Amino acid sequence: MKAIVLSDGGVRFNSDYASRPQPDWVPIRVLKAGICETDLQLIQGYMGFSGVLGHEFVGIAEQGRYAGQRVTGEINAACHNCPTCQAGMPTHCPKRTVLGILNHDGAFAETVWLPEENLHPIPEHVSDDAAVFVEPLAAAFQIPAQLDLSEFKNIVILGDGRLGNLCAQVCQLRHSKVLVVGKHSEKLARLQQRGIETALLDEIDDQRFADLVVDCTGSATGFPTACQFVRPRGTIVLKTTVAGEQGPNLAPIVIDEICVIGSRCGPFVPAIEALAKDELDVTSLITSRFTLEECETAFQTATAKDQLKVLFEIG
Repeated sequence: MKAIVLSDGGVRFNSDYASRPQPDWVPIRVLKAGICETDLQLIQGYMGFSGVLGHEFVGIAEQGRYAGQRVTGEINAACHNCPTCQAGMPTHCPKRTVLGILNHDGAFAETVWLPEENLHPIPEHVSDDAAVFVEPLAAAFQIPAQLDLSEFKNIVILGDGRLGNLCAQVCQLRHSKVLVVGKHSEKLARLQQRGIETALLDEIDDQRFADLVVDCTGSATGFPTACQFVRPRGTIVLKTTVAGEQGPNLAPIVIDEICVIGSRCGPFVPAIEALAKDELDVTSLITSRFTLEECETAFQTATAKDQLKVLFEIG
């Protein structure tokens, strides 16, 4: 099958790739798949992954209870037998594979495989373009799943890119006082159109003013910046993963008694429901489209400052 494969030699298009899925996994014919910051970090060496990239997708299940239906899928394939799984934390299963990230070929291919329990059907009136966003949107919904946002007077989202935009929209559903701080006026303007307050990073003079700061920068500088904005005994949510060593100064965490929360994958059901109710704007974030054969140009484009979501048109 056609696929985009990451190896020691870099990322390349393969016209005849042979994946090796588990025999009981469901094959899904991929229609569209999106490039995210994690994919770009994997190319830089994050997680040491090799295989087919991609974990944001919509496709058509070819077997099982959803055969013939459009589906998307949760990316963690857990064992369901270990103590961690039995404790209700399958996304942290030590034996799990992670789609396009850890020991599991991903969705930048004509076919992807997942356990049936990972699949979620897409409502008929949700477009393919919107359905591609279910996985990153679920990651944004992990924030209100972890925290009661009503307990915070104000929320600052650091980062105006793909994930920052989605996290800001989700937080706005749960909280009226959201400020997005970024570096790109044109990206911030998209949020302003939805009634979300924004500011350029170099315009922020206030220090220590935020009750909750969510780092969506995709940069090693995000966490130190969050520490500058959060008030004493405030909370920082980390959404950023980057390749290489970060090593921030942790003294402010101790001195100011800051609560730091890691936040990764999230619930698919509220993400799909929000799309079905048209509560969020996601399709306007799509800025470029490519075929699998155009993978080199696609990844270069995805790193450009004027880009948000880059899609592969596959099916």
